[in-house]
Amino acid sequence: MQFIKFEKQGFVGSITIDRVQALNALNNQVIEELSECMDTIEKSKDLRCLIITGAGDKAFVAGADIKELETLSPEKAQDFAMKGQRLFRRFEVLEIPIIAAVNGYALGGGCELAIACDFIYASTNAVFGLPEVTLGIMPGFGGTQRLARYVGLARAKEMMFTAKQLKADEAQALGLVNKVCSPESLMEEVKKTASKIANLAPIAITAIKGASTQGYDLSIDPGLHLERTLFSELFRSKDMQIGVKAFINKQKPEFIGE
Repeated sequence: MQFIKFEKQGFVGSITIDRVQALNALNNQVIEELSECMDTIEKSKDLRCLIITGAGDKAFVAGADIKELETLSPEKAQDFAMKGQRLFRRFEVLEIPIIAAVNGYALGGGCELAIACDFIYASTNAVFGLPEVTLGIMPGFGGTQRLARYVGLARAKEMMFTAKQLKADEAQALGLVNKVCSPESLMEEVKKTASKIANLAPIAITAIKGASTQGYDLSIDPGLHLERTLFSELFRSKDMQIGVKAFINKQKPEFIGE
């Protein structure tokens, strides 16, 4: 692949969007390559956590490729939005946790990608926003649906109506970002958290992600039903036996993902 780099270290995978000359902007090729990468990741049996970031020190993803957008007919625009929405939904429902390591501009499609991940760590030079209105368009990769879940509906509308951009500390204050790091320490901090996740019970983490992601769209009673169903299923797992025995014997559990 030309613009997507995938690496694996132990149980942790890392995707880097590497289109530095265009600030890692999303075009059809980048989306197709990300989709191809996700095909591999979804089939992997030995990944427990995923990191996604952008190459260079200026941008995570600065948005969609404006020159490509200019050429789209309404029909092609709908196809482009569908591709992006389907891809980002795959990130959202992937069984393993995904951490967005936002190392610079996360605007438009870049912000939409970040908020489709499970949570975000950002460098101090990160900037978040959905400024599509300045182009006479609107977010098309899920931003109108997901941003409010992070910052509340009124704040999300204000950001989108005014093309407001948030610096990392502002984004953290609003709950968009979990942790702000120096540019030099960002990946170290993300990898540390990813490693911690990868050493815990993977089946339980998959269940937690499923219950949290699916349950968010449910009312409380169906959500509780989903939770107790997944909770009870974990009692069939070897990892549950390993974890309980290790606790009783005051040992560190070594989970096997079964």
